[in-house]
Amino acid sequence: MRKFIKEFKDFAIKGNMIDMAIGIIIGTAFNAVVNTLVKRVIMPPLSVLTNDVSLTDLKYVLVEKTADLEEVSIGYGELLEVLVDFLIVAFTIFIVIKFVNRMRVKAEDPKNAEEVTPKNIALLARLEELLEEQNEILRNSKN
Repeated sequence: MRKFIKEFKDFAIKGNMIDMAIGIIIGTAFNAVVNTLVKRVIMPPLSVLTNDVSLTDLKYVLVEKTADLEEVSIGYGELLEVLVDFLIVAFTIFIVIKFVNRMRVKAEDPKNAEEVTPKNIALLARLEELLEEQNEILRNSKN
């Protein structure tokens, strides 16, 4: 049991749990930003373009409402709205990840003087240079 508690403590303290918590918090905040973007920025112009027709209200009526029966309909409008939301979220995440990857590539490039290269990347770059020099020397000695 002590070993289990020690493993859990190591897991929680070494960052895995903290990284996950940070990711969840940032994800929640990002979700709020995207929801506001969709509901307050993108959907109003779409509403104007569609003459104030709300996507949520779009439906295909199978059976009209009568005194005895409730209306039976397929509410495809909500599906369309969720799909629009999904596409916007996916596109936004794509742009953010593309930006982060571009910044990471700059940071990991040892020849880029703008960004501070992490020491482990600089060491690996230096090792790569030394191996290339060694291979060149070996090729020349065979000739």
